[in-house]
Amino acid sequence: MNFLKTSEELGQILKNVPKIWDGKNSILEMQTANFPNWRQMEWIGWYFQFLCKKYLSNCMKIPGIKYGNVEFDGLIDIPWDFKAHAINTSSHQIIVNDSEATAKAIKEYGSVGLILALGKVVYNDEKRTFQKWHEKLKGGKSEYEKERIKRGAWSRLRKVSFDLQQISFIKITDNTLVKCGSFQTDFRNSNGAPRKAKVLVNLEKINDELIHFIEF
Repeated sequence: MNFLKTSEELGQILKNVPKIWDGKNSILEMQTANFPNWRQMEWIGWYFQFLCKKYLSNCMKIPGIKYGNVEFDGLIDIPWDFKAHAINTSSHQIIVNDSEATAKAIKEYGSVGLILALGKVVYNDEKRTFQKWHEKLKGGKSEYEKERIKRGAWSRLRKVSFDLQQISFIKITDNTLVKCGSFQTDFRNSNGAPRKAKVLVNLEKINDELIHFIEF
C-alpha cells in the first residue's frame, strides 16, 4: 500500500468537511441522521466519525475490520481509526484503539492508519447552558452522570464548539508502538473485570509517522 497516495486521496475528500462545528447543530445533525452516539458528552470525536462516514463511505469500508469485540472505524488497504483532538489543551496524547487489536492489525496489514482532526475548542460557560440543553434533548441525565453525582465527582465543562485547524494522516507500525505508551492498563470495569489497554499516541513523538496533513 502507498500510504501517502491514499492519504492524499482521502485528504482531497475531507477538505470539504465544515471548519466550524457548533455543538448544538452537530448533535442535532447526528440525531436527525440516527447516528447512535449523538447522546455522548464528548460529541466532537463522535461528530468527526460521523463526518468521515458521510464523506468517505464511497471509497472506504465503514466500519472496518473487527478483532473480537474491537472494531476499527474504516478499511481501505489497511484498517483506519478516526479521532479528534483539541490543540488548545495541555495534553498532546491521543487514546487510539485497543493495543492487542492494533498489534494484530499491524501483523496482518503491515500498519494501521489514524485520521486525526485537530482544532480549537470553546468550553461551556459557567451557567452550563449547553450541558443543560443536551441533557434535556437526551431526556435527562445519563446513568454515568447520575453515578458521578453520587460519587461527588467534579463535572467537566462541556465543549460547545470546535474550530477545525488541520487533519493529519498518521501511520502506526510496530516501531510506533514501541515508543507509544498505553492507557488504562491497570483500570477495571464496574464489574471488576480488567479493561483492555489502549494505544496512547504522543503527538510530540510521532514526527516520522505524520505522513500527510491538510490545513483549514
